[in-house]
Amino acid sequence: MAIPLTYNLRNLSVRRTTTVLTALGIGLTVAVLLAAMALVNGLRTALQSTGHPLNVLVLRKGSSSELSSVLPEETYREMLYTAGIAPSPGGDHPMLSLEIVTVITLPKPGSQTGQSVTLRGLLPVGIELRDLKLREGRWFQSGHRELVVGTSVSRRCPGARVGEHLRIGKADWDVVGVMDAGHSAVDTEVFADLNQVAGNFNRRDQYNSILARAASEPSMPGLIESLNDDQRFTAYAQSEKDYYARQTASGAPLQQLGILVALIMSVGSSFAAMNTMYAAVVRRASEIGTLRVLGFTRGSILLSFLIESLLLAGMGGLLGCLLVQPLNGVNTAIGNFTTMSETAFNFHVSPAAMVGGMAFALLMGAAGGLFPARMAARKEILSALRAN
Repeated sequence: MAIPLTYNLRNLSVRRTTTVLTALGIGLTVAVLLAAMALVNGLRTALQSTGHPLNVLVLRKGSSSELSSVLPEETYREMLYTAGIAPSPGGDHPMLSLEIVTVITLPKPGSQTGQSVTLRGLLPVGIELRDLKLREGRWFQSGHRELVVGTSVSRRCPGARVGEHLRIGKADWDVVGVMDAGHSAVDTEVFADLNQVAGNFNRRDQYNSILARAASEPSMPGLIESLNDDQRFTAYAQSEKDYYARQTASGAPLQQLGILVALIMSVGSSFAAMNTMYAAVVRRASEIGTLRVLGFTRGSILLSFLIESLLLAGMGGLLGCLLVQPLNGVNTAIGNFTTMSETAFNFHVSPAAMVGGMAFALLMGAAGGLFPARMAARKEILSALRAN
């Protein structure tokens, strides 16, 4: 015979202060875990949404990022005649962009060091190769020192807005546009004319990457294989999507730190739940004896106290999910160890993360309630009745 669930709910409501404090401790632990997961989920979403499914990124062999890659212009000229590369909509040139990538520092309010962002010098076709929208102003013109900044850069750096002037390298540049890349990593980049960037940084014939568009999805693996096998190129080709997906490793240390802090806090929360349940067993000793007299078995009593601990933990888990909700959609940025610049993204508290947080809370409740439940189930009837 099972003890009614209303018995557990009544006992939790009677001990309001203890219940609230224990649930709050569990909730804070769950909130820390969910915050770490939301950060990594947001970074992963931003990076995985970057890139076109048909784009192929070409770097120097052995390079792990565009920043460490160096390609000669001859590679680009030879790739102009490579089979499998899509032509432009007008058919007058292949969808192929030679690009320079470097890191610059922009002034940022409240920061003495400023914000590190990626400056990308590219050909006009490079804009066509990306899913971009012009949010404000216009695109840069070839042969002019003009910049188009991502929405995140414009938002975080007041000096990087349309009509402003920035000193980059040895020249002054005009900000002429703001581009929207749909919350992808490109929102934290600055675009400019390839030749102007090459001249400004003395990077003639020292380019970083080539971005190409495959003619079709079935031809994409063949294009990548042919570029990697071609002995004329000292280059490595890969899907642009795969390149950015691998950069999610930059968020791994933060995720690991968040999980470690949550685990440390979970020990304290489990002990708090355990102390609460031990106190409940001591105070309700006569009730336990009465339940035994009424015919409830030791197993029923153990299950009842364990359910009560799980209910307490469940309330804490729900509280943790509520506490972390204000973070959902908040914009932030972290340093990307691959690009050596900041990557902006939004915190993303996913339903799967909340389910995981609830499971974590219930695990703490089970760990904290098992031993008190066993203590309650093992009480002898006479000693329990004499307790009070």
